[in-house]
Amino acid sequence: MSTPIPSHDYNDDHQEHDSDLDLDLDELDPQSTPRPSSRRQTSYDFGGRIPLRNLRFSGRRRPRDEDPEDVEALVGEDEDEAARKRESAASSLGYGEGGDDAPLLAAGRNNRTADQYARNAYNESKPQRRRGRIWRYVPFVGGHRSTSIALPSSTTDSAEPEDDHDPSSSRTISVGQKQASRFPPNAVSHAKYTFYSFLPRTLFNEFKFFFNMYFLLVALSQIVPVLRIGYLSTYVAPLAFVISVTLGKEAWDDISRRRRDNEANSEAYQVLRFDEGEGAAGGGDGNKKRKIISISNKKRGKRRKLDDAEERLVGGGAEGQGVEATETPTSSVVEVTKPSKDLKVGDVLVLNKDQRVPADVIVLKSFSTETTGSFGESSSDTTLVDMGDNATAADIKLRQEAASGKQLDNDTTSSDPSGGGEAFIRTDQLDGETDWKLRLASPLAQTLPASEYVRLKITAGKPDRRVNDFVGTIELLPTPSRSQFYIPPSPQAPHIQLPNSHSSNNSQSSPLTIDNTAWANTVLASNTTVHAVVIYTGPQTRAALSTSASRSKVGLLEHEINSLTKILCVLTAALSCILVALEGFNPDAYSQAADGQGDSEGRKRWYVAVMRFLILFSTIVPISLRVNLDMGKSVYAWFIHRDPGIPGTVVRTSTIPEDLGRIEYLLSDKTGTLTRNEMELRKVHVGTVSYGGEAMEEVTSYIEQAFAATDVGLFTPNSPSASNAFGGTTMTRTRREIGVRVRDLVLALALCHNVTPTTEEDEAGVPITAYQASSPDEIAIVQWTEHVELRLAHRDRKSITLQFTADERVVVRVEILNVFPFTSDSKRMGIVVRFCRNVNSTRDEEGEIVFFQKGADTVMSSIVAANDWLDEETANMAREGLRTLVIGRKNLSRQQYSAFAAAYAEASLSLNGRDVAMARVVKQYLEWDVELLGVTGVEDKLQPHVKPSLELLRNAGVKIWMLTGDKVETARCVAVSSKLVSRGQYIHTIANLKGKEAALDALSLLHSQPNAALLIDGQSLQIYLQHHRETFITLAVRLPAVIACRCSPTQKADIAHLIRAFTQKRIACIGDGGNDVSMIQAADVGVGIVGKEGKQASLAADFSITSFSHLTKLLVWHGRNSYKRSAKLAQFVIHRGLIISVCQTVFSVASHFEPVALYRDWLLVGYATIYTMMPVFSLVLDRDVDERLANLYPELYKELTLGKSLSYRTFFVWVGISIYQGLIIQGGSELLVPSYTSPNTSTDPDALTHSLGFKRMVAVSYTVLVVNELIMVAAEITTWHPIMIFSILGTALIYFGSLPFLGEYFDLGFVVSLGFWWRFAAISAASLVPVWGGKVIRRTVKPPSYRKVRGV
Repeated sequence: MSTPIPSHDYNDDHQEHDSDLDLDLDELDPQSTPRPSSRRQTSYDFGGRIPLRNLRFSGRRRPRDEDPEDVEALVGEDEDEAARKRESAASSLGYGEGGDDAPLLAAGRNNRTADQYARNAYNESKPQRRRGRIWRYVPFVGGHRSTSIALPSSTTDSAEPEDDHDPSSSRTISVGQKQASRFPPNAVSHAKYTFYSFLPRTLFNEFKFFFNMYFLLVALSQIVPVLRIGYLSTYVAPLAFVISVTLGKEAWDDISRRRRDNEANSEAYQVLRFDEGEGAAGGGDGNKKRKIISISNKKRGKRRKLDDAEERLVGGGAEGQGVEATETPTSSVVEVTKPSKDLKVGDVLVLNKDQRVPADVIVLKSFSTETTGSFGESSSDTTLVDMGDNATAADIKLRQEAASGKQLDNDTTSSDPSGGGEAFIRTDQLDGETDWKLRLASPLAQTLPASEYVRLKITAGKPDRRVNDFVGTIELLPTPSRSQFYIPPSPQAPHIQLPNSHSSNNSQSSPLTIDNTAWANTVLASNTTVHAVVIYTGPQTRAALSTSASRSKVGLLEHEINSLTKILCVLTAALSCILVALEGFNPDAYSQAADGQGDSEGRKRWYVAVMRFLILFSTIVPISLRVNLDMGKSVYAWFIHRDPGIPGTVVRTSTIPEDLGRIEYLLSDKTGTLTRNEMELRKVHVGTVSYGGEAMEEVTSYIEQAFAATDVGLFTPNSPSASNAFGGTTMTRTRREIGVRVRDLVLALALCHNVTPTTEEDEAGVPITAYQASSPDEIAIVQWTEHVELRLAHRDRKSITLQFTADERVVVRVEILNVFPFTSDSKRMGIVVRFCRNVNSTRDEEGEIVFFQKGADTVMSSIVAANDWLDEETANMAREGLRTLVIGRKNLSRQQYSAFAAAYAEASLSLNGRDVAMARVVKQYLEWDVELLGVTGVEDKLQPHVKPSLELLRNAGVKIWMLTGDKVETARCVAVSSKLVSRGQYIHTIANLKGKEAALDALSLLHSQPNAALLIDGQSLQIYLQHHRETFITLAVRLPAVIACRCSPTQKADIAHLIRAFTQKRIACIGDGGNDVSMIQAADVGVGIVGKEGKQASLAADFSITSFSHLTKLLVWHGRNSYKRSAKLAQFVIHRGLIISVCQTVFSVASHFEPVALYRDWLLVGYATIYTMMPVFSLVLDRDVDERLANLYPELYKELTLGKSLSYRTFFVWVGISIYQGLIIQGGSELLVPSYTSPNTSTDPDALTHSLGFKRMVAVSYTVLVVNELIMVAAEITTWHPIMIFSILGTALIYFGSLPFLGEYFDLGFVVSLGFWWRFAAISAASLVPVWGGKVIRRTVKPPSYRKVRGV
């Protein structure tokens, strides 16, 4: 008898839906006898369970002499009717009664005809089968224990691998399953610190500066009793406060970074979750019941579970028969949502258009979203996939048509409904290139159902930073089930092994290249859905490896103040030693301590006296300087954040706002930073007439006349309608010729490209036509042809169809014969087409053959026929910053094309030099005497206000470098259009250098032209960085502009490091993509733009802005103010500390060189805090010019780069002022209050400080000191602010209001007397008038620049 073929109707929606049934195996086969357990364990101890795979038309090979009665035992006695139906289905295949003895074909043979017959018969048998009826199979002899293998589940994370994967070795990835090794998480982190490294790193960063280390030593010295002067808190509290403020600010900044990282890490992605197949659902306990579960609510099919099927099939004897089974998927698939940070190696992502790729992935499948289900099942795939109860089933009609072998309708613009596994990605966030990249799915995975992904295994190399290189393999493993469906042999039907059989015992493998990958931070650009498996995560992605680690940035002002602090410390040490030396280093020279004082001998030692003097003079280096500067930085950040002129600006690193005012080099990305990466065709030229702007309407009128006349048939170049289109009497001969040239140019532009149209929906749900291509230039050109009413309606690998948009009529259809794609070497693109004359045909052997070509003017000028206008017009467009393309055409006879095709085919078979041979044939047969049709000018749209921004920055003395990953021609055009290179400026181009010997010669011309701009590509740049680093940078930093193209992210960072190291100048880097992160972090000031494609650059930057034009205000206004304010603030704080130290020195000299404090305890603390801090700190509100003048005179910014606001010159000027005022204040107080010492107190320091005369002298000295500082602040203010007035007057009131509470230090009776006030007035005048007078004279003789522009 013939083994019947099963008939299962999985897609019959008219059948009722049966609930899942729990069937006990003993009820199905109460007479089955257990097989010895030892045999079961020996043969099939796989350590787990998997479901028995129900495979369609994949029969296990059966020996010829097997008894047919054994096969009959596979079907129960109540299955006779179904068996007859299956037998009739088998007969329809041509299998006879004696087919049981016919041998099966060897595995691996393919015959699609037989395959088609089998499918037809299978589908014809489906209506005979009721859905509600359950297939029952007699269980094979065996106990309750099952030998199925458990499919590893990916739904739980409880059992993480114990061992981390070695990043220096290759990796093997099981798709959709748990991995054998642990890989890093896919979390983005721009944080500088961890929980454990925060304190060590921040404290190290603080105390590596001499400034803070000095005060730490001073504070620690107060632990020693003999060195203690006043309260311990006087020295410890200010230092602790400064460190706390700094640590708090660093902690807040890092917490803010983590919050922003969390936003990126929480971005949701759709992931396919693979659950083990239904056959394994029964578990391992033989007493448990086996469930028959449905595929989904829409499929409603019931699946039969076979217990111990594999053991019976492989076992010997009569039980080794083939098993009939339905095709059961390896796993069920459910779509779940995961945040980006939870993605793991092996996860399968579902990516849609405009979605960012969160990790490095391998593309498994790409399919059109219009014709497939949510899981990407190909329409031609007959495999039923368990997608879970909530999954969307694939289209039933498509499945039935595919199963019956019908030719599917092409519902997309490609001949392949799934897009052939093709997808386009944008990589501008990774490498800066604007062209879209074509990515291909592996053939092994493209035709594989989603449920079978778990059988894929990928081998990939170790993590690498090279974004243009990848080598790996993908392997399709056989199904774990050993059973295959038995197909009865027939003499009429050849032996077949179906290609879609998933039960092959042999694994298949295929290579993987860069074309199969999509790296993190790229964006899916095509209108397709992509299934991709994660292979590298987190820090091992290409984007992360190309990014340098974040570092703690310290402003230039901090380094300058640190240098000045060292000078002050040297002065302090010198002053202490001088005072001790004047008394003499003999211990007997020191006064004896009074009776009862401890450690009198210690006080006699000279080095102890030196140490006490050092502590007394520690105010020369004021600890409050750090407090004021750090608080000032916070104020500057607040100003920037709240500025309505630059909305959305965020200060992410608040420690370097002053550096914004010191920038001398700006390194900028191009794509997304200077340009929008939006192309627009702005101008066309046809030889005698140029069209642009409103004149494009005339082009539209010509196209309307040309194609409105094609009433019958399609347009061809030599058709009668084409000849008569402009034959009206109303048109002059010149206009007719122009009309023909315009029509031919538009037609060439509509045909010569690699653009594919797709249908999308806008926000309102209205279908619109969108375009996909590798180059945005081509999309811009095709969009322009649609604008002039010639639309690209259809494009596949074999044909192109054009519509006339006025009446939606197809007017042109061509057959694609050859395509010569654009390459960076050839710089041109060509296509050979054959025009069709019949609307209903896609092929016309008699049609006209035409070769169209477009390319750069540098190569096309030698290809097109002689003319006298090409060079001039391309030069005119280039000066406008337009990207020019020259369009040509060549008509070919059938004989000419046949000769070319034969030669081209022969060249394509060459084993050596194939590309060169093919290019030679094209040049010989096609690329000569080409008719010049016209020139187009495409504009890469600039960001708003880029031109005036770059001009302002150049006038401010900033040298601008443009670093991009884009092509040389593109970089040149943008440099010209953005005015980075001025009109007429010579651009010296260095490209394609092959060796280091020619590198120096290429630079020689720049020595004689210092005002030229340099354009260099990445290959040449790498040679200079490796072999001529110093020579290159010495010359390049002197040039006004440098354009580096084809730069990798690492090269961008290397340039930033090189400029910093060589020039010691401040550089800023600005970018918007992930490829700019390394450059931004390498800069002194990193500025990130929040781009369309993500926030990678913004998150890693010190300052985040929303537009390039905001950079000018950030530098010229906020940067300038921050630097000048901090410089003035630092000098005033130094002056405040130095003047009190001079007073202390004068007092020590007058008190016989005793290290006795002049101002103790609260007087010392109050002077540095409430009595002077608010007025001095109010200087952060001062400004010398307003914003209008700052933008009008950018030269004011250029002065700041010289560092004149805080230099050694200004420092020593303030030191001189401090010494003078300290001498006058303390010397005058001692002269005018001579009774502060007496013979009884001169030898006893404690008696001296408690004497009445000393308190009177201190009252005069301290009051003059405070008031002097307030008046000095008022004299330095350029533009008054209400807060300044309030702080000065308020501080004066606070001081004089606190005098009654200072009785411990002052003689309050003397304070209210007239003698106090005339002494106070006289000393104040002597201290302030000369200083103020000198300042007035200097401003008059040599006024500063800001006074000149203000006219004061």
